[in-house]
Amino acid sequence: MAASGKTMVPKTVQELAAAVDEPPSRYVRPEKERHAGLLAADEMPEPIPLIDLSRLTEADEADKLRAALQTWGLFLVTNHGIEDSLMDAMMSASREFFRQPVEEKKKYSNLVEGKPFEIEGYGNDKVVTQDQILDWQDRLHLRVEPEDQRNFAKWPTHPSLYRDVLHEYASRTKTIRDLILRSIAKLLELDEDYFVNQIANKAPGFARFNYYPPCPRPDLILGLKPHSDGGLITILLVDEDVGGLQVQRDRKWYNVPAKPYTLVINLADSMEIMNNGIFRSPIHRVVTNAEKERLSLAMFYGMDGETVLEPAPGLLDDKRPSKYRTLKTKDFLVGLLEHFRQGTRFIETLKI
Repeated sequence: MAASGKTMVPKTVQELAAAVDEPPSRYVRPEKERHAGLLAADEMPEPIPLIDLSRLTEADEADKLRAALQTWGLFLVTNHGIEDSLMDAMMSASREFFRQPVEEKKKYSNLVEGKPFEIEGYGNDKVVTQDQILDWQDRLHLRVEPEDQRNFAKWPTHPSLYRDVLHEYASRTKTIRDLILRSIAKLLELDEDYFVNQIANKAPGFARFNYYPPCPRPDLILGLKPHSDGGLITILLVDEDVGGLQVQRDRKWYNVPAKPYTLVINLADSMEIMNNGIFRSPIHRVVTNAEKERLSLAMFYGMDGETVLEPAPGLLDDKRPSKYRTLKTKDFLVGLLEHFRQGTRFIETLKI
């Protein structure tokens, strides 16, 4: 049943994890989903490719990228231009933020009394129905692009270097974004700058710091429900000590390896539409851990809200019609969020 106009405010998962032996029923996945075992993962048919970004202009590395996009929809990257020390500093600052007292973290809350829910800030995802199944995670969600739209009221001041480290990290991942978009365009035999030119200066970029506390029932609960991302690409920095990310392929789940100082990059739904389904946006999820906390940082890069989301004209002809309905990015995002809360995929409703 839908709530009447008010956003319901659940406790943070970090608070729950410290207080309960048995998690509330609102976090328990449906029985049909648990039937195969939430922690089960199949043996990989072949490894997820590890791409050397410094060699991406060479044919053999570009072929590895094509193979990754055609099979997994995601890949690992090395030699990406981000120093180990900067990656360590970013994860350390994130860990330090989440280890603060709740009262300190709530200074950056996405729910302020008397105001509507905000995408940016600390807390959980928006809860709109009594029967909405919740994920076992807290998060800090911050806009990083465009730079002149950053809301520093939501950017932590503790640890003291948090803002500087995030600014530097975001500048590096933006460079990676453009390199990957140009490489995908070349694989599709489009103008190298086709996707980069679609972004414009107002295109959003968000940093989402995910905190997954230890969970007393990993067999019942997910850290993050199965979903695909909505933007162009996602650049993910994962906890190298604690796994949990899984990707779906042919209706089977596989563990994505956590390798020190590598990044995980996956396509997202807007890119699937723009390449007319040649490369697909992968469904993925996060499983929980009974003993250890887990952290990750996802950099989401998308399109400006007024941009029309449609397949690249260079990929369409009489023999290759459009596979998706056209709509503005802002309308796509509205549908995306609604379907995400329900555990379904909006992109499926756009297929022709």
